[in-house]
Amino acid sequence: MASPLSPPRLRHLIAQHRAPVSQLLLLLVANLAAWAWAFAAFAGHPELLGTALLAYLFGLRHAVDADHIAAIDNVVRKLMQQGKRPFSVGFFFSIGHSALVVLGVAIIVRATSALNDRIDTFKEIGGMISTGISAFFLLTIAVTNLVILIGTWKRFRLVRSGGTLAEADLDMLTAGNGLLARLFRPMFRLVTKSWHMAPLGFLFGLGFDTATEIGLFSVAAGHASEGIPPSAVMVFPVLFAAGMALIDTLDSVLMVGAYGWAFVNPVRKLWYNLTITSVSVLIAFGIGGIEALGLLGRQLKLNGGFWDQVAALNEGLAHFGYLMIGVFLLAWAVSACIYKWKGYDSLPHPAQGAPLP
Repeated sequence: MASPLSPPRLRHLIAQHRAPVSQLLLLLVANLAAWAWAFAAFAGHPELLGTALLAYLFGLRHAVDADHIAAIDNVVRKLMQQGKRPFSVGFFFSIGHSALVVLGVAIIVRATSALNDRIDTFKEIGGMISTGISAFFLLTIAVTNLVILIGTWKRFRLVRSGGTLAEADLDMLTAGNGLLARLFRPMFRLVTKSWHMAPLGFLFGLGFDTATEIGLFSVAAGHASEGIPPSAVMVFPVLFAAGMALIDTLDSVLMVGAYGWAFVNPVRKLWYNLTITSVSVLIAFGIGGIEALGLLGRQLKLNGGFWDQVAALNEGLAHFGYLMIGVFLLAWAVSACIYKWKGYDSLPHPAQGAPLP
């Protein structure tokens, strides 16, 4: 009997996982390259690194939207039932989806830049409006994510205390109840190869119907109207796409391999959402709140005490960007340590029990 690590077995494992490993390495390089671009593009505007991080978080968060998970997981299950190992489903879906997002931002940036070139006299008003829109969307996203965070925390506390979730409750995290999932569900049956997901991902991008995508477009338009070079503004959709592609690809790769990671183990899925959503709420409230209060203070000419602190925070956003990146990395590391230390991985599958009343 051949040992588990015998040369034939190793060759088989390498051949079997060559495609997913290559894709993940490619995406890791793409993520690093996107961040290298961000640091180079914003060398003179380090305050924008915080916004860049928010765009990246938008991508990570968007990848776990119900429509994405439903599209990828349903096709993975379908192809696996046909005896295939569709590691690349999430990769091609995210490539198609990212293409539409990048194209949409490019059109918005181009239109905004052309408008600025022709109407210089309205730049001050445009800057005020763009800041207001940016702050509004960021705060809206923060409130939306806060509601999601509260619901996810309630589910997690329930599981941690030994309770169970009805299968329908658990499906709310992954089921395709969104408009696009219902609209394109018949098209899933036409997918027979992983690369067929690329055009489907492109069609999903036509919706522009999630807070993360709307937030990305508002951020890009706001900074384009402030005179940031279009080449620098395009960093935002690239970071969004890089983060989204990484998680979507992991979703299909790890689901095929039946690993107990975020998208297979429901407890890890809850913890992943808690971590990402918490940091998203913190950053969105932070940037949006400072921008909104700063705009209010400037327009009403408020000063003294509190308003001087607000003005100082707006001026100090250059350092705040670096701080938020550190907060994100620290939160992720602490979250992983707490998850392991508390032994949450050993919690029973939350859908194994009877439905809750």
